[in-house]
Amino acid sequence: MPRNPGVTDEEIIRMYKSGIPYKEMEPIVGLSSRSIRNVMYKHGVQMNREQSSGQPRKHKVNENFFKVWSNEMAWVLGLFVTDGTVNSSVHSIVFSQKDERILRLIAAYMEADYVLAPDGPTRHTPSLIINSKVIKNDLAEMGIGARKSLTVPFPNVPEEFLPSFIRGVIDGDGWVSRDGYNLNITSGSIQFAEGLLSVFLKWGLKSKITTFKGTKDNQIYRIWITGKTEVLKLSEIIYQDATSDDYVIKKRVYMSQHSVRPYKSEIPFYEKISSRVQFRTNISKYILESLRIAAIEHHTTINNLFEKGLKNLLGTPVLEINKLSRPVDRVQFKTTYDRELLMKVREFAKQNDLYINDVIEMSVDYIDSSY
Repeated sequence: MPRNPGVTDEEIIRMYKSGIPYKEMEPIVGLSSRSIRNVMYKHGVQMNREQSSGQPRKHKVNENFFKVWSNEMAWVLGLFVTDGTVNSSVHSIVFSQKDERILRLIAAYMEADYVLAPDGPTRHTPSLIINSKVIKNDLAEMGIGARKSLTVPFPNVPEEFLPSFIRGVIDGDGWVSRDGYNLNITSGSIQFAEGLLSVFLKWGLKSKITTFKGTKDNQIYRIWITGKTEVLKLSEIIYQDATSDDYVIKKRVYMSQHSVRPYKSEIPFYEKISSRVQFRTNISKYILESLRIAAIEHHTTINNLFEKGLKNLLGTPVLEINKLSRPVDRVQFKTTYDRELLMKVREFAKQNDLYINDVIEMSVDYIDSSY
């Protein structure tokens, strides 16, 4: 097929880069698709897709995204390692998230078209599809391939980007308790679990791994951070490089709630933190029995009586505290308290070198007779 008169290589390259498919270019330039590709090869023009495709890419994406480290790339990688899928038969990867806001942000960071997989018999979670052989190969070089759940390694993430990567891991497959006292990440890969544990320990966090059997009798690993102080410390590390929205909102809210400046989102999420929190400590058996009787007589509850006394105690300007008169008949007592009140009690106990149960027992003397 002879080239049409006046059509230069530069004109062919310009049309190709503009995204015109080969089939549409053929009658314009007078060359076959193969000849058009040969023009690209001759001038070293980067192909929009691999040679066998026959047409430019249908959906755009920055194919260099996983080649250059950044906080955004590290966060997306953390999400993908824990909650992404590599297609074994075609050159595509998939991100799955209940929160489509996260998927849209991933697409924006990767400069990708927002293309969701259609729902199917087993797919109900929104899933973002990224088609790219280059990206699939870049992930493979990190050890992240198809059927990765049991074998994925902990990637070699530069130190400065570890907080963002861990934030992505937690956003992808992390669980945070609503009271902010516990956090865990679940993985089927011992290499990944041990790598994550190593990072937590390096950051000075108290962490451990527990195991259990999966549905296919394979070993599952759960990496834990326990205690509100430890969870809060982790939140301060992983959100230091976060932008205004690259995280799962409720997880940040839960993790930071015990901070003096807890994170409050302007974007609503579907769960609200309860104003009450469970707390367990040892209280005098005599006091509990006395309050049990009083609660029955006045149609109320023991914890309601404790809360009335605590509020009055905390509002008293001058207190006489006898640290030597602790009861010897203490038994375990678990109930719920107003979250804000309990935080004030903790602070009061700390300031006066007391235990929280000391303060709770002291509060009995401040319960007014009207209940």
